[in-house]
Amino acid sequence: MADTIHWADVIAEDMLKKNGKHFVAAGITSSGSIHIGNIREVVTADAVYRAILDRGADADFIIIVDNCDPLHKVHPFLPESYAEHIGKPISEVPCPCGNCTNYAEHFLKLFLEALKRIDINPRVYRTDEMYRTGRYNEAIKIALINRDAIAKILEDVLGKDIAEDWSPFDPICNECGRITSTKVTSFNLEAETVDYVCACGNSGTVSMAGGGKLAWRVDRPARWAVLGVTVEPFGKDHASKGGSYDAEKRIVKEIYGHEAPYPVACERIMLEKQGKMPSSKRLVVSASDMLEVMPPEVLRYLIIRTKPEKRIQLDPGQLLLTLVDEYERLRTQFREKDPSLGIFERRIYELSRLTSICQSEIPFKQMATIYQVARGDFERILKIVKRSGFSTENEKCIKELTDNVSKWLEIYAPPFVKFNVKEKVPVHAATLSELQKAFLSAFAALIETRGKISGEVKISGKEYHMLVYSAKEDGSELNRRMGEKLNTQVPPKMDYRDLFKAIYISILGQSSGPKAGWFLSSFEKEFLVKRFEEASTYSPEKR
Repeated sequence: MADTIHWADVIAEDMLKKNGKHFVAAGITSSGSIHIGNIREVVTADAVYRAILDRGADADFIIIVDNCDPLHKVHPFLPESYAEHIGKPISEVPCPCGNCTNYAEHFLKLFLEALKRIDINPRVYRTDEMYRTGRYNEAIKIALINRDAIAKILEDVLGKDIAEDWSPFDPICNECGRITSTKVTSFNLEAETVDYVCACGNSGTVSMAGGGKLAWRVDRPARWAVLGVTVEPFGKDHASKGGSYDAEKRIVKEIYGHEAPYPVACERIMLEKQGKMPSSKRLVVSASDMLEVMPPEVLRYLIIRTKPEKRIQLDPGQLLLTLVDEYERLRTQFREKDPSLGIFERRIYELSRLTSICQSEIPFKQMATIYQVARGDFERILKIVKRSGFSTENEKCIKELTDNVSKWLEIYAPPFVKFNVKEKVPVHAATLSELQKAFLSAFAALIETRGKISGEVKISGKEYHMLVYSAKEDGSELNRRMGEKLNTQVPPKMDYRDLFKAIYISILGQSSGPKAGWFLSSFEKEFLVKRFEEASTYSPEKR
């Protein structure tokens, strides 16, 4: 790669030019399923946080959950009874499943669980708690006092007039509970209260501590000042000229006297052929959904390897296998201290890997083969994993990878990856040529003899692969045995593809299948010997 310094390190170097502790932040709104696009901002922030720590600097990583946003509509996954809650802060709306404290927490819970799976454990701030405990009180006072100056900034940046009755603070109505239908009429700085009127006909007074929230484009600059945020990734649309960041950086500087955080503009992750993924849509691919099919370290790798401002196009089908292969190759090079691994690639791996939770060493593709051979039975999977030369000490990691593969096969896997081991010799074995039958018979005998001679009960995938290829080697044991079966010399024009085809036909009833070495090593040797012998003499009449 042309790059030699990773983008996270570039940002970290810029940040270290400033003294003091660094607060890396990411913001989310738990108004619906938190989609795969949001995870990019969080992983980007985590990469910058790690890069700062790697330089020995003091830093903290925080996530601000805006759970005071109003419910805008009755989403397709909600009952019609939720119409009465439109306009209320989502922290005050009932949980859809009834098991969480509120609507916002219902979606946040899944997202925080997803973060743990990708080895991200930030300090979490919920805005309703921050308002309720009075952390925003001074920021609210400053905003109310400087209402006209803030309105002027918004008009300058956005290029449109701000309504005369606009206020930088939105009270929550004491009667209807809505935050979208109130107007500020006055405020008392000493008592820390705000007076309002509501479209529902009610008027009253609320405390600045929990009685409302700062308006959009004021709330974020206020939290930057309150929490001392120094770095924050956010959607690229917010960073466009005349966008929200342009207004917010002026507000935080001119109104709150705080420097705007270092901006990291992130493009969204686009699901192949799906377009943009708004979090309020039920059919969204959430971060939790994607982690059901994708190993967590691979999701990190997908984001870490790409500059934040570049779009990521994600195909969870066939191209996911390519992505997994890339990561696993990088992991192997890193662990084996491969001298060909460049500084840039090494850094990508360092920022992608899981440092505090387990990750399986079994290749994703190989597990896809093992899973289907074992028909999803976890005990059989463990036996095959052990037979394939992998440790089964950490069953939790193996189970997580098994679950990933299971969901991927069910939802996204292309047809050519799927197979079904036949209980008996498939009828398609009747199409095998004499050469293929001779190969299967000789192969079965060699597999059985090899174990007896070497004392090894198992044969590795690599050994199986090399055994097949020895069929064309003059003087090899398999070549000799095939010649005996055919009562002649093995034809020199023998095609390896015909030999592999014979293997797949005899076991799967189809002419292709997964990587032969992995495939064969997934079976007990006795099964292969019996199946190949039966296939070599198969005829429909015997069935």
